[in-house]
Amino acid sequence: MKLGVNLGYWGAGMDADNLEVAREADRLGYAVCWAAEAYGSDAPTVLSWVAAQTERIDVGSAIFQIPARTPAMTAMTAATLDSLSGGRFRLGLGVSGPQVSEGWYGVRFDRPLARTREYVEIVRKAMSRERLTHEGEHWTLPLPDGPGKPIKLTVHPVRERVPLYIAAIGPRNLEQTGEIADGALLLFFAPEHAEETSLAPLRAGRAKVGADLDGFDVCPTVPLALGEDVNALADTFRPYTALYVGGMGSRKQNFYNRLAQRMGYEKEAAEIQDKYLSGDKEGAAAAVPHSLIDSTTLLGPVERIAERMTAYAEAGVTTLSLNPSGFTLEERIAALRAGVEAVERAGLA
Repeated sequence: MKLGVNLGYWGAGMDADNLEVAREADRLGYAVCWAAEAYGSDAPTVLSWVAAQTERIDVGSAIFQIPARTPAMTAMTAATLDSLSGGRFRLGLGVSGPQVSEGWYGVRFDRPLARTREYVEIVRKAMSRERLTHEGEHWTLPLPDGPGKPIKLTVHPVRERVPLYIAAIGPRNLEQTGEIADGALLLFFAPEHAEETSLAPLRAGRAKVGADLDGFDVCPTVPLALGEDVNALADTFRPYTALYVGGMGSRKQNFYNRLAQRMGYEKEAAEIQDKYLSGDKEGAAAAVPHSLIDSTTLLGPVERIAERMTAYAEAGVTTLSLNPSGFTLEERIAALRAGVEAVERAGLA
């Protein structure tokens, strides 16, 4: 099981710290450094900045938002980043959510699975440097009855096939991801519930193309907090978990709330959402079960983290991307180093 690091969003006043975290991860031998985007910092700029100041670590988008860019633009960006980084780029894609897609980008959040499938087809074709033609429900290239003509990408990626990941949560999205992608980017991944919530649908998707999970990258992002008091550490993640389960989307369209329900927290997920959407964020945080936090994070001293990492590896995780928490750079670096020590203690390196 390889280790990654997820820097999340930039622009919150910790950019210099984030860069140092990436550099330290590079020195420690982490496999990949991910950056995210929502409606603040964009991921390509951040990844260019990180790639220019690291040597070995891969840089990956977790994610490029599908409604933010045409598929041809994504292919251009991916090829450019792969070229500039010396073959170190990983392309992660996701549809975002209805609030961001429609409120920020002005793109209807309709038929996200079909849109993702078509988007991936165009991106892969463009990056293969074929002349780009496509006739689909969402895109037609070139546009008919106009001056457009089939064009091929002029930039040469370093690798023949840049790894493509999809952020997936729901069963249908996970199944399609297994069918059309090289890896899955996961959140709130609990080893105890991995089979029913993630791996079974991924495996079903792989079977559709005559493959299994060998060589497919199962890549959850997991917060890591180093310390002796597990309960106190878990409490620091209550607002984070409440935000996703309670407020990341509308009452009808919250993928993380549905995930919590599939993990057996039907009653608790409903209470968290009710309180969060009514404005009681503290109450929502208090309603988050300790077991939900503990099963989806890495908490405690190195020995305990090593035990949990073993559970992730046994559940089928191939790249464990850590989000090292802490209020200071020193705390985040210590958590990053603890990740390496835990992997070595568990014999997973």
